[in-house]
Amino acid sequence: MSRFFSEKYKELEPYTPGEQPKNTVYIKLNTNESPFPPSPRSVEYAKDALRSLHLYPDPTCSALNEKLAATLGVSPDEILVTNGSDDILNFAFMAFCDDKNPAVFADITYGFYKVFATANRIPYVEKKLRDDFSIDLSEYKNVGKTVFIANPNAPTGIAVSRSELEKVIASNPNNIVVIDEAYVDFGAESCVPLIHKYDNLLVTQTFSKSRSMAGARLGFGVGNRELIRDLNTLKYSTNPYNINRATMAAGIGVLEDAEYTETNCKTIIENREFLACELKKLCFCMTDSMTNFVFAKHPDISGGDVYRKLRERGILVRHFDKKEICDYNRITIGTREQMVSLVENLKSILEETK
Repeated sequence: MSRFFSEKYKELEPYTPGEQPKNTVYIKLNTNESPFPPSPRSVEYAKDALRSLHLYPDPTCSALNEKLAATLGVSPDEILVTNGSDDILNFAFMAFCDDKNPAVFADITYGFYKVFATANRIPYVEKKLRDDFSIDLSEYKNVGKTVFIANPNAPTGIAVSRSELEKVIASNPNNIVVIDEAYVDFGAESCVPLIHKYDNLLVTQTFSKSRSMAGARLGFGVGNRELIRDLNTLKYSTNPYNINRATMAAGIGVLEDAEYTETNCKTIIENREFLACELKKLCFCMTDSMTNFVFAKHPDISGGDVYRKLRERGILVRHFDKKEICDYNRITIGTREQMVSLVENLKSILEETK
């Protein structure tokens, strides 16, 4: 870093995104993108929006907000649309955490929570997962801190029920509880229906996974009007035009083409079950994933070796160096053809290790 870099960021360890290859062609199963292109309707809407790029986009995102509100069964003023769900999560750290309200989240979860806390100079506590990687929700009840829970969790893929999460929300009436639902469309229960019951609940979601819009960067938060007003204060103090015209239009197209998204989610879930079955035949151990990925390890070969050997064969998966999970790899669910290719390559790798 330069000698001009502020001292307040000297402890900051930035988030490491998954590898985005630029030259070699890989089967890309490392960043939890959808294997399917976006809805044709969303593409057409985005193309139309390109004709107006000389004008600023609507800072209120009113058309998208109304469409999203109708989809979720909430009011438009109970939603804030952001530049990916990372944006709404960062706003939540900024708005609802400080020295008197530290953050609390799992020690094995979405890596950006720790980055956001550090970048915003917010004290935080990390709670250990159980030995089976499930979250111990008793650790988050009456905790007196701002709670962040990814449900389903990443990279483990494990989900907990809405009724169990509600107990955490109810037990922290004087602190915000943020439920990060990036993967909720692949088999988990959403907490969005609880926002009218609890004024301390903020639910975040994304268009990146189930809605095939990772490249467009679109996310949102859902909560009561007062919470959304708080978050809008930060939005309008940083980047009022945070959603470009093409992304906004594409988002509307996706919401109008719900059947397309539902069909893709169903296919991904089927491919997830297929892959899990095939991996079990190869003696892999896995968590019970409710996401668009599996989290798997093998007793006879390290996670790092699996990652490297797959990469040599043109397949990218996600490996983490953290001690507790270094034997595992997170494998994004792709097309059936990609899953078959992955399994065949894993068979070959395991044969080589005998």
